[in-house]
Amino acid sequence: MGWLRPWRPLLRWGAGIGIAGLLAVGTIQARESAPFAGSVPLAHLPAEAQAVHRAIHAGGPFAYPKDGVVFGNRERLLPAEPRGYYHEYTAAAPGARDRGGRRIVCGGRPLTAPAACYFTGDHYASFRRIVP
Repeated sequence: MGWLRPWRPLLRWGAGIGIAGLLAVGTIQARESAPFAGSVPLAHLPAEAQAVHRAIHAGGPFAYPKDGVVFGNRERLLPAEPRGYYHEYTAAAPGARDRGGRRIVCGGRPLTAPAACYFTGDHYASFRRIVP
């Protein structure tokens, strides 16, 4: 324990913020590494998301007026592209009174031929690329 003696003042000073600080750093690191969590097969998405995905490739119709609006990628979790590249669509849960947090965001031409689509079930906190 002699090796600990020079560090005691720092340990005492940091004890009040030690755990909270470590948790905050861990949260930041987890958020930085987890936003894009790989891919998800279309068949593994909720039925509502599968239906929206089909509607995107068919050119509509969509259930919500905001479907198809430009997604700004302000969170910077998707690959960087010029503004207007991404468009978002609602994949609401059954029985939901509002749009909820489930979305499909597609890049490229907005309807019928998107280059890539991504699913978020947590309102843009993380994304998974939709694969066939």
